[in-house]
Amino acid sequence: VQLQASGGGLVQAGGSLRLSCAASGRRFSSYAAWFRQAPGKEREFVAAISWSGGSTYYEDSVKGRFTISRDNTKNTVYLRMLSLKPEDTAVYYCAATLRSWSSNWYNYDYWGQGTQVTVSS
Repeated sequence: VQLQASGGGLVQAGGSLRLSCAASGRRFSSYAAWFRQAPGKEREFVAAISWSGGSTYYEDSVKGRFTISRDNTKNTVYLRMLSLKPEDTAVYYCAATLRSWSSNWYNYDYWGQGTQVTVSS
């Protein structure tokens, strides 16, 4: 599976963005997720979604602001981000696993190249 993330950019605090992650090569299977990594920090879990879309998981600091969704007809996963804060600034990565969901990045088998999100204050 090849994953292509897009949709990042520069936005003011309080603004919104929608990230997309398109899969090619084979269909997304099992869980897909978004992680992010800020300079000098560890890669951290943001959100995950089951193949059906019926189960979603979020990191506490993004609950109520971010929404993960997927369109299996387009083999694409999305991350809608509202009320963005400067601390959301990071490179955002999409990932997919053949196993059940996890908040640990090393449990994911496939990774996109990352898309930069910068939130100015």
